[in-house]
Formats: sequence, structure tokens, C-alpha cells
Amino acid sequence: MTKRPRLGPGLRRGSAVVGMLLLTAPAFADSSLPPAPLANVQLKDPAKEAQAQALMATLRCVVCQGQSIADSNAEMAGDMRSLVRTRIEGGQSPAQIRDWLIARYGDYISYDPPFSALTAPLWIAPLLLLVLGVWLARASFKRRRR
Repeated sequence: MTKRPRLGPGLRRGSAVVGMLLLTAPAFADSSLPPAPLANVQLKDPAKEAQAQALMATLRCVVCQGQSIADSNAEMAGDMRSLVRTRIEGGQSPAQIRDWLIARYGDYISYDPPFSALTAPLWIAPLLLLVLGVWLARASFKRRRR
């Protein structure tokens, strides 16, 4: 049986410091700046706010990646909510804002990406899986009949 080498006191302290820094890293993820002006404040016009809410529900948070900017608590999502509300208040349509965001962040920002060569597998795979499932079920039922 071989002995494991022991860590020296300096290496133990260094690894303890690194461990503490890794544990405190999430606390420094957001800045200490106040939220964007319209991040958590609704627009005065209910029709414009409804447009903003509908658009925000279809835009992916670039930090969380699994939540829409309407649901995310990330600072970036707040900035994007403020941007959407500011532009809608300024008279831009949701389609114009969506196009601007897609031009800036790519198709990934949208939960409804357009059909293209890059997104074709996302659109075609469910159909192929459905056809494969129907084919397998049909073959299974045919075997049972015999």
C-alpha cells in the first residue's frame, strides 16, 4: 500500500482560499448598480404594457438561458425589460424590437427561431420522431395480431 503525499501548509491554505472564493462568486455575479429604470415598472398605457409583456415572454434571457426575460431575475434580463418598455413607449412595434434584438444577439434570443439551415434540425426532428414512433407502434401492433 502506497502512502499519499501530504499537502504542505501553504498549499492547504491556498486551496482553502480558492474554495472560499468559488463559494462567494455567485454573490458578485450582479453589480451593485440600481436596476434599469423600467426593469420592474409597468408602462402607464395598459395596451403598450400588454405589448411589452407579450414580447418579453418570447425573448430568452441571455444569462439564464432557460427563462424568458419576463421571468428572470438576472440583471441583464432587467436591462432587456427596460429596453423593451422604453422602445415600445417610444413608438416602436414589437416586431421591430424583436428584429433589433435578433440582429444584436442572434436567433437564440427568440423562443421562436425562424426556419433556416441552422434551425432546421429543431423543426424537423420532432416530426421525424413522431413518424418513427407511429411506424414502430404500427409494426408492434402488426406482430401482436399474428
